[in-house]
Amino acid sequence: MVALEMPGSQLRFGVDPASIQIGKDGVVYYVVVASSSSGAVNGMYEGVRCATGEMKLYARNLPGSGWVPAKEAEWRPLHSQGMSRHSLLIARNGACVGQAPNQSPSQIARDLQGNPEYRFRPEIR
Repeated sequence: MVALEMPGSQLRFGVDPASIQIGKDGVVYYVVVASSSSGAVNGMYEGVRCATGEMKLYARNLPGSGWVPAKEAEWRPLHSQGMSRHSLLIARNGACVGQAPNQSPSQIARDLQGNPEYRFRPEIR
């Protein structure tokens, strides 16, 4: 897992680097896992559409239930409050470069792990 720094969150988030894909539709797909200090774990299969600044939750992985399709799988603005806060962080810190997907799934994973000061600056890479 690539850990995400979410200041102020009571949950810990991480992205499974092996799950990152860039679809032909320009959407960056990934699995993000949220865990609490009590040991509760929830997996989410999401997509970020960089061109429009939106995210979609496709499915959740709940203990004992496996993957369950999201009941209201619709595109939502990344800048909305609430459940998409981690998605905005993923988009800003690796999945998107401006309004386009980053160059590859492996680059997205590297950028999510890297120092934010050095992201997207080719002269430093």
